[in-house]
Amino acid sequence: MARMHARRRGTSCSVRPQRSEAPEWSNTDKEEIVKIAVELRKKGMSTAEIGLVLRDKHGVPSVRLATGMKVEELLADNGLGSEIPEDLRNLITKALGMRKHLSENKKDVHNKRQLQLTEAKVRRLGKYYVKTGKMPVAWRDKPDSAEFLLSR
Repeated sequence: MARMHARRRGTSCSVRPQRSEAPEWSNTDKEEIVKIAVELRKKGMSTAEIGLVLRDKHGVPSVRLATGMKVEELLADNGLGSEIPEDLRNLITKALGMRKHLSENKKDVHNKRQLQLTEAKVRRLGKYYVKTGKMPVAWRDKPDSAEFLLSR
């Protein structure tokens, strides 16, 4: 399948084997995995970073197979979930960086176009999260208040 904002196809890469249960060599102690994930979140790590640490240092190839829940769901059950999903937060941060760059370099037309594409992705993803109920119905993407939104 082709990429959304480019005229090229995706790159091939390795794919995790399809499994319905955790391998026998992996760490499947649910309480320990939850405890580690909560500690890492309190240190300020994102859900993706928590998954990488669990995979690389604690022998958990898939948190979902070991515990039956995703990392995001584990954290939400323990009261550490975020109000903005991680992928949307990353896109908003990227757009903020582009806006800052554009305020200093007003003639950078390539960055201006990339900012338009990134903000379109933010709007589309925000609309999806509102529709699925993960974000409030009144949510709107406002570049002026985005920095305040991310600081919480």
